[in-house]
This record gives sequence, structure tokens and C-alpha cells, in this order.
Amino acid sequence: MKRKFAMLSGILSVFAFVLVSCSDDDGETITIDTSVPVGTFQVSREGSLVAESGTPTQGTVQLGVDSQGTNFLRFAENFTTELGTGTVAIYFSTSDTYTADPANGNPDLRLIGNVENNGEMFIRLNGAPEAKFTHVILWCATANIPFGNAELQ
Repeated sequence: MKRKFAMLSGILSVFAFVLVSCSDDDGETITIDTSVPVGTFQVSREGSLVAESGTPTQGTVQLGVDSQGTNFLRFAENFTTELGTGTVAIYFSTSDTYTADPANGNPDLRLIGNVENNGEMFIRLNGAPEAKFTHVILWCATANIPFGNAELQ
């Protein structure tokens, strides 16, 4: 038993030495936040949120592109909604009404993210949304009710 422990201890010592000796402490680690626009954010469409279901939802929503051609949905600094109920999902929609079709999916709804906090927030999009999407809807899955919507113009 002592022999196995000694052999295992020796192997771990060599492994630890290799890990320590191969580390690169010369370079500085730089973290790039890919959820915020780079350079100028050019707004293409925007709208004001209309509160629904008695929530305090309000603020400006903007669709735009940054200097590198990346598409974003931006919630402005004045954005607020109810956050104590659970997940508030963000959808693009072809109308101001959330209409789910769990069995088949609804081509007129596209989930794009969740509300993380009140205030300014950027959501990076995979390409520009289709022109048919004219609204942003905030939907509370926990309560099964809309929290608000904004028509993008």
C-alpha cells in the first residue's frame, strides 16, 4: 500500500511540475465583452415599451448595428420591468400579441433572450431580424402573461 501511495505521489509531483512550468505568466489576459457594440451603434428602428398586465414596464428599445456590422437589440438606460417573478423572455414578433404554439412553434415569434436587469442592456443578434418582425414582446413565462411590448419603427 505504501509503495502505491509513493508511486502515486511521485506521479502527481511530476504532473504538478509540468503544469507550473508550462504556464505563461508573461502575457496579460484581456477579456472582450462581445455583448456590447464596438464603436458607433447605428439605430435602424426603435420603439417605446407599453406596459401590460399591471407591470411597471417602460423604456426605449432600439434595433441597430455597430461599427463591425454586428446586430444588437438595445434596451436604453430608462428601461424597467418587473424582475421578481422569474424569467422574463424577450421575443421578436409580427404583432403586439404573444401567441405561442408549443406543438408546432410559431413562425411569427422568435425568442432572442431574457431580461437580465433593469437599465441599459444589449443583446447580440445572429444577423438582422427578418423585416416581418415589427415588435418586441416581454413575456413572463412564470405568470404566463405579457409584461410589455414595443413597436419597432
